[in-house]
Amino acid sequence: MAAVTEHASPQGADAGRAPAERIAREMARRRTFGIIAHPDAGKTTLTEKLLLFSGAIHLAGTVKARKSRRHATSDWMEIEKQRGISVASSVMQFEYRDCVVNLLDTPGHQDFSEDTYRVLTAVDSALMVIDAAKGVEEQTIKLLNVCRMRSTPILTFMNKMDRETRDPVALVEEVEAVLKIQCAPVTWPIGMGKSFRGVYHLLRDEILLFTAGEERADQEFETVAGIDNPRLAEMFPREIEQLKSEVALVRSALHPFDPVAFLDGRQTPVFFGSAVNNFGVREILSALIDWAPGPRGRDATTRVVAPDEPRFSGFVFKIQANMDPAHRDRIAFLRVCSGRFERGMKIRHLRIGRDIKVNNVVTFMASNREQVEEAYAGDIIGLPNHGQMQIGDSFSEGEALSFTGIPYFAPDFFRSVRIRNPIKVKQLHKGLQQLGEEGAVQVYKPALGGDLILGAVGVLQFEVVASRLQSEYGVDAVFEGTAITCARWVTGEDRRMLADFEKTLGHNVARDAAGNLAYLAPNRVNLQLTQERWPKLVFHETREHAVAPA
Repeated sequence: MAAVTEHASPQGADAGRAPAERIAREMARRRTFGIIAHPDAGKTTLTEKLLLFSGAIHLAGTVKARKSRRHATSDWMEIEKQRGISVASSVMQFEYRDCVVNLLDTPGHQDFSEDTYRVLTAVDSALMVIDAAKGVEEQTIKLLNVCRMRSTPILTFMNKMDRETRDPVALVEEVEAVLKIQCAPVTWPIGMGKSFRGVYHLLRDEILLFTAGEERADQEFETVAGIDNPRLAEMFPREIEQLKSEVALVRSALHPFDPVAFLDGRQTPVFFGSAVNNFGVREILSALIDWAPGPRGRDATTRVVAPDEPRFSGFVFKIQANMDPAHRDRIAFLRVCSGRFERGMKIRHLRIGRDIKVNNVVTFMASNREQVEEAYAGDIIGLPNHGQMQIGDSFSEGEALSFTGIPYFAPDFFRSVRIRNPIKVKQLHKGLQQLGEEGAVQVYKPALGGDLILGAVGVLQFEVVASRLQSEYGVDAVFEGTAITCARWVTGEDRRMLADFEKTLGHNVARDAAGNLAYLAPNRVNLQLTQERWPKLVFHETREHAVAPA
């Protein structure tokens, strides 16, 4: 992969430490962003086209072509190929215009929102895709609110302009009203559906003419300079007059693009186009390179870590099992926050207080990976995980850091698990342990034994887990209803009290995949009464990252 760079053998006491100028230069080349959208807005299609235009792939797949053997690069799981949906986040690294781009494609479906929320902690900016026929939808609102918590800069792409859509002025007004963010149109559509003629670039005063696209990156769209060019009136007289009227309204009523407001997360530049036809993709990619920020400082509890610091640091935001089913592997996705990572260097696993030497480090193109020699702030690298790493773990060259903000949410749905073939109970426990570690589902082991309990934010997660247990572990499991309706993680300063709590309420107490103590309540009234009876214990609806077992 282009981002892999050879370097001279380090020497001296600071072996492996890159000069400050090199770290600053490489850091400035990084762009790390996630794509967010409501399901079916065209997010995965746009991801494919960004890869296509960057030269990272040469033929775009499509999630709609289910009968063929081509599928979206980012949809690599078997169930994703069968269902035509994204159920797990994918990481893709490529080079474009001398920048190293780390693109994170997130699931749009709300049942997999936990994975998306965690991924958004690892990005420096986001690309929001909106279906121009449907406008702002429920999951878009939730995802933008997660971005707002960290003031993440957001670019907006109004997709599917080659179809009949909402009025573009009304679309922009809805984004401002519902999402509470300023809109600064950069391109503006000329017509829609069958009469879609192209877009007008407000900053460059030029028109990009639309023709139905092909699945090639070398497709060039004709441009015409100037909105008053007489040639335009000859080509489409009705649409050009409407365009002039709308542009005048946009310039007078909406905000001009302000780079500072964008970087602060207060304003989003808006682009119109059609991802499936490759139209508007190059403009989005260029804007991400030109305007989106490089790596930013990260809160590590004791202090904010700057990306250009010489010493390496980073955190795990995702764990994925069986990316290579032939080897039953587990990969921890680590966001580099500072310094330079070099293959073979020793880093400290801060939660367990142990130094580890990492030799097999990879970068990603969805499920494909390549060995990496070095990485810098902003990069996403994969570390082999043999069960010791958990989501939220921090790593450094020795300094006691704990990066914050990796969320877990209390499940809304619960199932008990039993196995059809008792001989494979070991495989069941192994599969659920690994899927629990990666956050595909929350797995609870009751303190007094009995069937394992699965918790999920959305019911579709259970279907995915059942499919993956069958395909990846050879386990045919049965999920059944349970009396549990809510769960809370339980912590307290008094360990004896925690032990007494666990002993007294053993029928309702369990441990999750990370060993954290949890209370599983049959109903809200029971939960409230339990909280009142144990006032010195804290019942958490969310937790940020793995905590030491009680």
